[in-house]
Amino acid sequence: MRKHRDAEDASHPDVWTGRATNRVQWLLALGGAACMALGIVLAVDSAWTSGVAPLVMSVVGCIAAGLLVLFGTLAFVHVDLKLDKECVEVRCGHMGVPRRRIPLSEVAGADFTAHVTPRQWGGWGYRWRPEKGTAVVVRRGEGIVLRLWDGHTFTITVDNAEAAVRAIRDRLRTITPGTAR
Repeated sequence: MRKHRDAEDASHPDVWTGRATNRVQWLLALGGAACMALGIVLAVDSAWTSGVAPLVMSVVGCIAAGLLVLFGTLAFVHVDLKLDKECVEVRCGHMGVPRRRIPLSEVAGADFTAHVTPRQWGGWGYRWRPEKGTAVVVRRGEGIVLRLWDGHTFTITVDNAEAAVRAIRDRLRTITPGTAR
């Protein structure tokens, strides 16, 4: 966790940042890379005698499955949360995609939750469940739940979630709904 402080207001950090990481995702990414490698080996050094069509389907299938698994898992190896004076921004993976910016004027409140699990949300990643709301889940453990003025919730797994909730609540005290749009 990094905190940057403004020289004018040392009591509130200008930007609060946090992160959660899931190293198990690297193992899944390795499986995706192995699947791609198999497709390449089949394409380069194949002794298939049953025709070109089965070979092409195998090569394309291995490479496509490998790319899906590789990039699908790398997108959710970690999540970064950034809170500034205007919004909460959530970015996933090394490329920062998917990304969501939630203006603080749309946030009604923030709560700490000690137990977020992928099972609750149907797996790792960017999730939506009609009865629960939206979430970014990269690991099990602590997280924050943003309650939005439109009645929806947004849950994010992040290390030091209690500090994130305190920082969000401090920011919410200084704004009123609709002022930061």
